Amino acid sequence: MNLPHSGVREWATSVGRVLRQPTLRRVLPGMLVSALGDGMSAVAVAWLAVGIAPPGQAGVWTALAVAAYTLPAPLGAALLARPMRRLNPTRLVAADATLRAVALGAVAALAITGTLGPLVYAALLAASSLLHSWGSAGAYTLVAQLLPERDQVTGNALLSTFAQAAFVAGPALAGGLTALVGAGWVIAADAASFAVLAVAAATVTIRHSPGSDASAGPERGGWRTIAERPRLLAMIAVTCVFFFLYGPVEVALPVHVAYGLHGSPGLLGLYWSVFGIGATAGALGAGLLRRRAPEPVVAAVIVGWGAALLPIGLTDAVVPGLIGLAVGGLIYGPFTAISTALLQRSTPPQALSRVLATRSALTAPATALGTLLGGPAVAAVGGRTTLLVSALLTIALGLAAAAALRSPGHVRAGAAAPAAMAAADA
Repeated sequence: MNLPHSGVREWATSVGRVLRQPTLRRVLPGMLVSALGDGMSAVAVAWLAVGIAPPGQAGVWTALAVAAYTLPAPLGAALLARPMRRLNPTRLVAADATLRAVALGAVAALAITGTLGPLVYAALLAASSLLHSWGSAGAYTLVAQLLPERDQVTGNALLSTFAQAAFVAGPALAGGLTALVGAGWVIAADAASFAVLAVAAATVTIRHSPGSDASAGPERGGWRTIAERPRLLAMIAVTCVFFFLYGPVEVALPVHVAYGLHGSPGLLGLYWSVFGIGATAGALGAGLLRRRAPEPVVAAVIVGWGAALLPIGLTDAVVPGLIGLAVGGLIYGPFTAISTALLQRSTPPQALSRVLATRSALTAPATALGTLLGGPAVAAVGGRTTLLVSALLTIALGLAAAAALRSPGHVRAGAAAPAAMAAADA
C-alpha cells in the first residue's frame, strides 16, 4: 500500500466531508470573503493613516492605527466574557462581523467624504476589533461542534488557509486598488466583506451533534477551564512564548533588508510573499497530519520555524533567506490547525468558545510584546543578529517542548488521541 497516496486520498475525502456539511457550506464562503477583506486592510489601514495624519506625525498615527486594528481584541475577550459566552458559535461570528462591518463602513464613509480625522480613525478601528477574539473563537468552535473529531484538523486547516491565502493576495490587491481609487474605498470593500460574513452566519441554525450540547455541565470561564487542564495550559504557554519570539522578526526583517542588504520595499515584500505562499500550502496540508498527536507536531513546527530563520540570521545572501522563509512558511502553516485541534479535543464543548477566546487574549499580546522588544533589540545588535537570536531561542523552545513530551504523564495523556481517531475512522 502506498502510504503517501493513501494519506492524500484520506485528506481529500476529509475535505469533501467538511465542504458538504450543510452549515459550513453556507458559512465558509463568507469566511473566505472576509479573510480577503482583512488581507486588503493590511495595506489600506496604514496607507490611510499616513494620508490623514498631521504633518510630521505620520509615524505616530500609523502605529496607533495598526495597533488599534488588532490590540483591543484581547481586551474584548476579557471584558465582554459574560455577555458573549451566552451566544452560540454562529452568533459569535455574526456579532464580530457585524461590528467590523459597521465600524469599518463608518471609516470608509468619513474617508471618502474627506471628513475623517486621525483620532476618530483610531477609535473606530479599535471598536471594529473589540469582538475579534470572540469571532475567531466562534469559527473554530463551529468546526468542533459540526464535525467529527477525525475531520476537525481539516476544518481548522481550511480556516487557517483562508487567512494565509489572504495574506498573499489581499495586500497585492489592496495596493492596486488604493492607487486606483484610494484607501477609503478599499476599507469600504473590507467592510462589505464582513457584511457578507455577518449575513451568512446570522442566517444559519446549528443542529448540535450528540455531546456538543452547550448547556451540558457546569458553566466555567475560559481561565478556569484552562487552569484545570495541564495539557491546555502547556499548549497555550508554549504558543505564547513562540509568538513572543516571533515578534522581533517583524521589526528585524525590514531593518535587515533596508540597512543590511540595502534592499528595496519590493525585496521586503518578496520575503513576506514567499513566506505567505509557503504558509498557505502548509495550512492547506495540515489535514495530512490529522492522525498525529498534536504536541509532537507543534514541537516540530517550532523547531522547524527556528531553523528556517537561520539562513537570514547567518548570511546576507538573499536567495538562501528567501528559501528559508518559504520553507518556514510551509512548516508553520499547520500550526494553528494542529494546536487548535488539541484545544478542541481537550475542552468541554460548553466551554470551548471561552477557552479559544482566552487563548487569543493571551497570544495576541505575546506577539505585540515581542514586536515592541524587537525595537530595542535591533537598535542594540542590528537586524540580522536579532533574527539569529530569535531563531536560536525558538529552536531551544521547540526542543524543550519536545523533551517535555517524554514525561510519563504526557505520554499517557497523548496516547489516547491517535487511538480515538483510528477508532473513529474504523
